[in-house]
Amino acid sequence: MSDLLKFIDKQEDNDFLSLNSQNKLIIFGSIVSSILIIATAWFVINNTQKTILESYRNFGTMLAKTFALEALEYVNNHENRANRIKLREHSENIVKNSEDISSVVYMDNSGKILYSSSFAGLQNNEGEYKPEIKVSHPLTVETSEGKQVIGSIQLGLSGHTMDIVGKATRDLMIAVFTIAWLLSIAAVFINTMLITRQIKLLSEGVKRISSGEFGYKIKSKDLWGDIKRLFESFNNMSVKLRQYEEKNIDQLTYERNKLEAVLMSIANGVIVCDKTDTVVLANNAALDMLKTKAKEIISSRITDFYDSNGEMCFTSKVKEFKDTPYEGVEPQNLECQITIEQKILKTIISPLFTIYGEYLGYVIVLHDITKEAEIDRMKNSFISNVSHELRTPVTVIRSYIDTLYNYEDEFDEKTKREFISVIDQESGRLNKMVNDILDFSRLEAPNISLEKTLTDIHPLLETAVSSMKVIAGEKNITFSIITEPELPEVMINLESIERAVKNLISNSIKYSHNNGRVKLRAEIDRSGNYLQVTIEDNGVGIPPEHLNKIFNRFYRVENRVHSVKGTGLGLHLVKITVEKHHGGEVFVESKLGEGSTFGFKLPLQSESAFEVNENREIEGEIIN
Repeated sequence: MSDLLKFIDKQEDNDFLSLNSQNKLIIFGSIVSSILIIATAWFVINNTQKTILESYRNFGTMLAKTFALEALEYVNNHENRANRIKLREHSENIVKNSEDISSVVYMDNSGKILYSSSFAGLQNNEGEYKPEIKVSHPLTVETSEGKQVIGSIQLGLSGHTMDIVGKATRDLMIAVFTIAWLLSIAAVFINTMLITRQIKLLSEGVKRISSGEFGYKIKSKDLWGDIKRLFESFNNMSVKLRQYEEKNIDQLTYERNKLEAVLMSIANGVIVCDKTDTVVLANNAALDMLKTKAKEIISSRITDFYDSNGEMCFTSKVKEFKDTPYEGVEPQNLECQITIEQKILKTIISPLFTIYGEYLGYVIVLHDITKEAEIDRMKNSFISNVSHELRTPVTVIRSYIDTLYNYEDEFDEKTKREFISVIDQESGRLNKMVNDILDFSRLEAPNISLEKTLTDIHPLLETAVSSMKVIAGEKNITFSIITEPELPEVMINLESIERAVKNLISNSIKYSHNNGRVKLRAEIDRSGNYLQVTIEDNGVGIPPEHLNKIFNRFYRVENRVHSVKGTGLGLHLVKITVEKHHGGEVFVESKLGEGSTFGFKLPLQSESAFEVNENREIEGEIIN
């Protein structure tokens, strides 16, 4: 069916070829019939002419016999002058009164000519001479010894009657065969027209079927033989296709809608374009990523798409994809990145082929990697920061140790203690950074549980504050701890929560002004289900646009106000410790220039919950 459709489409697209095929069929049939008729006519006319010539010779022979009998007496007594005169008169009468006899010659038995007409040749109507047809017959007499040849007669025939008969016969033959030739040409032409009409009917039916008009029937009236059976088979096929369509149209519609629903629900953006770069399909994710509507992008060229900044973001990528040579069996995909309205989209352009290898267009798959790109950027920043932060204390420690080692005798005790104090301070700073990195690796690992015990939060806060007083003393920062009376104990890992509190206190100290204050508060939250701990400072504050990212790993607020160096892991470790390993929640509130409040909530658990939690921890790996 598909091959027949392609043939018909090709014929319709080129009328010249269609007419040429029909003409070729007519010309071929005409040439074949003409050759057969001409060959037959030539053979028949040639044989007829031969037959006429033979009959004419027989006619001449018969005349010669007749004239021989009539002139026998004159020739036998030729010595008599009267007989010679009668022989001449008789011969002249024969030649004069017969258009077919052009000459008469009488000879004796020795071959001597007794009499001969004076005419040597014949002239036709066109003035041309043609040779005579000569026949002869012996002159015999009866003797006692039997028949005796006394001479012979020779007639010259002009062929007049033969020409008339031959021409009439030839003309009749030509007329008959010409009529036969015309009839054969007409038969070929009519047969070709009938076949062409039948082919057109069939092609019309195929076109109707290909356009979806199942059930269409070709009228098979006035048809016969194989053509009629072909049309009947086509009509049966059309009816079955109609039945199949009616039976399966609901299922096909369901499958199509299901495929469209799947495509529309894919999280990645999908755009389908044809060979002319025209968008034929775009799912909801793609429309959201491109900040456009279906009616604005469908049926338009993807290379003409402009983002909100007026950039033709797809033009160069599509050109690069089309310029990539196609090699091998596997389709060549183009992977690249485009930026649309501060979104980074990973773009994969893949060609579309039919099962027969025909190129249809291409598919553009969009994946929003803005967060991944931001994490990569933060990772790179983290590595750079960690490298710098680790190098600084190591350089200071080595410098001070080298100075003490080489010039110890030149320093007094006070100076040496100052050097050792700096070395100790930088060692502690180095140790804290290493611990943060180790804690990050440990706490981020899957299937890790922390060993927890029921703990009173107030002593933990006092211990954390006490360990931070030395650092706070450098900026003359004061602490205050406020706890709600009779706070219940909470199920926590003492070491990790204490480190989380220290990180929050350290963060408050870093971003507080000299002579500032830091308040620690522990209380039951409004829901009554959580113990809430907050650390409040009156420092520089955090810009609003950074609040929702402040607990992300590697994230740091870098501007002219926040210039304190660090790894960017401290607050993320607090988030992991509280939310992942304790089922709590972290939060932050801040006003730029007024200060910040960091805090976390820990769920309150009963004794039964404590027992269940212990059983769960036994099943996994426990970290003390």
